[in-house]
Amino acid sequence: MSKNSKVLNLKDKISGNEVDLSLCNLTEVPVRELAFFTKATVLDLSCNNISSLPPEFCNLTHLVKVDLSKNQLTCLPDDLGNLASLQHLDLYNNKLTVLPVSFSQLRSLKWLDLKDNPLEPSLAKAAGDCLDEKQCKQCASKVLQHMRVIQEEVDRAREKRLLREKELERKKEAKQREREAREKEARKREKAEEKEKRRKEYNAQMAAMAAREQQKKKNEEKKKKNGQAAADKKVVESAPKPRRSLIGLVFKFLVLLLLGLAGVAAACRLTDLQKEAMCVPVNVAVDDGLSWAREQEGVVRQLVSNLSSAAKEFLDSTQASKN
Repeated sequence: MSKNSKVLNLKDKISGNEVDLSLCNLTEVPVRELAFFTKATVLDLSCNNISSLPPEFCNLTHLVKVDLSKNQLTCLPDDLGNLASLQHLDLYNNKLTVLPVSFSQLRSLKWLDLKDNPLEPSLAKAAGDCLDEKQCKQCASKVLQHMRVIQEEVDRAREKRLLREKELERKKEAKQREREAREKEARKREKAEEKEKRRKEYNAQMAAMAAREQQKKKNEEKKKKNGQAAADKKVVESAPKPRRSLIGLVFKFLVLLLLGLAGVAAACRLTDLQKEAMCVPVNVAVDDGLSWAREQEGVVRQLVSNLSSAAKEFLDSTQASKN
């Protein structure tokens, strides 16, 4: 069956502002076809085999009254709250246990029937029995109130989750900044250490260069001293020996003369030459000398005695000054 035929068949189901698709043995809702009829605000899908509503069903925002009773629905779409114009919703005799959280946004809802569904206890308590018109209106009001509480809880949970995610993100960013700061500090420390290493190497090179220069100077000074000493030695060695002084020559001449005279005197006194004519004056001179020496003996002894007395007095005075 083509799309056009479906539209034609759907047109056959429209009466005024109502689309009656009940008892059609439907398993799916013809959402695309229904979207063309925005003036049909009442939709009857009761007594079919529909197990779920497609997400696109929530785009039918023109709907005011929907009857989904006596189907096989196990859940409703999450965005059901988009049906802002919906006032009447019949979900009698399905297999629903919960309602979507967005159900709280159906602010126009005035009538609701949830009986004969396996609802969870809190939702069943809020829904009530729905046995008459009044109870169905109360059901709409109480279920909306119940779902608003759930919505608030969900919002708080979502807020907490967002805050937790933000806190985790903040901690993650803080850790990232801390890690970047550590890495930056490590790079800075490495650069400082590298600079300090280069500085020490430079200082070591300068010290080694200064030591080499100092050693070079010492070697040059030593070489210079050694050269000067060698030159001095060479000068000393090459210098001519000094001539003997005149006084030394005279002294040696006199010593030799005295020795000669003594030898002559000894020869004239102790040998047979003493009777010779040439030895007579020599012997006379020796005798005169010996006589003069004996005469001077007393004078020499007196001089030695005076010197001894003077030396003793000097020693005594030195000893007394020390005490």
